[in-house]
Amino acid sequence: MTQSTLTLPAGMEITGKIKPGYENILTSEALALVAKLSREFESRRQQLLAVRVERAKRLDAGERPDFLAETAHIRSGDWKVAPIPQALECRRVEITGPVDRKMVINALNSGADSYMTDFEDSNTPNWENQIDGQINMFDAVRRTIALEQNGKSYKLNDKVATLVVRPRGWHLDEKHVLVDGKRISGGIFDFALFMFHNAKEQLARGAGPYFYLPKMESHLEARLWNDIFVMTQNELGLPQGTIKATVLIETILAAFEMDEILYELREHSSGLNAGRWDYIFSCIKKFKLDKEFCLADRAKVTMTAPFMRAYALLLLQTCHKRNAPAIGGMAALIPIKNDPEKNEVAMGGVRNDKARDATDGYDGGWVAHPGLVELAMTEFKKVLGDKPNQIEKQRPDVEVTAAQLLDFKPEAPITEAGLRYNINVGIHYLGSWLAGNGCVPIHNLMEDAATAEISRSQVWQWIRSSKGTLEDGRKVTADMVRAMIPEELAKVQRDAPGGEGPTYVRAAQIFEEMSTSDQFAEFLTLPLYEEI
Repeated sequence: MTQSTLTLPAGMEITGKIKPGYENILTSEALALVAKLSREFESRRQQLLAVRVERAKRLDAGERPDFLAETAHIRSGDWKVAPIPQALECRRVEITGPVDRKMVINALNSGADSYMTDFEDSNTPNWENQIDGQINMFDAVRRTIALEQNGKSYKLNDKVATLVVRPRGWHLDEKHVLVDGKRISGGIFDFALFMFHNAKEQLARGAGPYFYLPKMESHLEARLWNDIFVMTQNELGLPQGTIKATVLIETILAAFEMDEILYELREHSSGLNAGRWDYIFSCIKKFKLDKEFCLADRAKVTMTAPFMRAYALLLLQTCHKRNAPAIGGMAALIPIKNDPEKNEVAMGGVRNDKARDATDGYDGGWVAHPGLVELAMTEFKKVLGDKPNQIEKQRPDVEVTAAQLLDFKPEAPITEAGLRYNINVGIHYLGSWLAGNGCVPIHNLMEDAATAEISRSQVWQWIRSSKGTLEDGRKVTADMVRAMIPEELAKVQRDAPGGEGPTYVRAAQIFEEMSTSDQFAEFLTLPLYEEI
């Protein structure tokens, strides 16, 4: 099949291959909504991306973020978000994962309260993954999704998790769809297709169109999403406030605007989430040229680190003050089936993580593997009992300052093992991503683009920081990294499924370029996207 089998709106071009079944998603009416939203909002998206660039330049020059003076009245006001729909009141455990068919079925069946299906960080956004994912969403919402694979049958249980969809962030294009000769927003594309096909069906089934919004850096970016929601609801004949969206606070700049982000989305808000891995990456990225900035080995930067603790408590307090849910971040550990001792240590880490979040007052948290749902649920039930959430836990005792959000500790140790770990994970993940899989178990952790971003950005920054010194006294240098890359590539080729494939050699080249070049790449997925 070709593009000619579709009826496209005037001015739209689709360059992706149209496989059988795609015409059911890429209908003329659905594409008309995509085109209308793109024409209305693309210039604002580009303006906001330009603002990001200018802000980054000021940070590179030494500026430090602070709470905004011009929005102090919003922070001090006593407003609340609109009431949360019943389907989103209980989110003690949320499972996340990409949009492939088997994952969708297993996640919905996992026993979690909700499932964030991901068109973004845990998904390689090639054309087939994006459209197949939309087909999987269509079938999942209607409960017709099923799969026969390797002699096994997969279908939905009677009781399934509430579906929440994460479209791509503002920085990502959909290169296979052009409107008036220009690429469109990947996020608008993902959102509009899902809304057109599924919003009314979800409402008829007692839920609704619920979303997670990633990578935002300001309340103005939240306002853009809100305006898109308003227009889409009008276009589809839905009551205003039907759409509900949880914002991932996964950039250091957004942490200073959490009240304002909730305010912009107040008719459509379902709270905030502590997106911890991207948050760490954002801190490294935003202060990358500061010679005094340095974080220890990735494994040492936990939620108890000073800047992470301040961020987590401020998010919790901000949400509950506004009657909004506060959802804790990802436990990236996964069950270790072949080593009971290591598995018990890993599960202990997950227990501690969820117990801390629940005790602090969080209403739920994320897991990356179905095998962790029951464990995480147990920790939240110990604190919440039968209550669906604990929004009444207001935490007036929490007082977080700008200085605390910027208290980047620990700075040590940096070890050779930690440096090699970053290189190894980076190559392994990039190789898998290029092969079409954006969610990869590596060294007993579920890695996605966010954790890979930490790996490559940390190496880049250690090379440049005056504190980027191994605990044995050696300075981390580009030559040191270049010497280690072939050694770690050989390990990946030995250990990774399909590791002998060409994408891993290319991944090593990309990792070397990104970690040793003079210029810092804003997102590793941007140049990678041009290769798929």
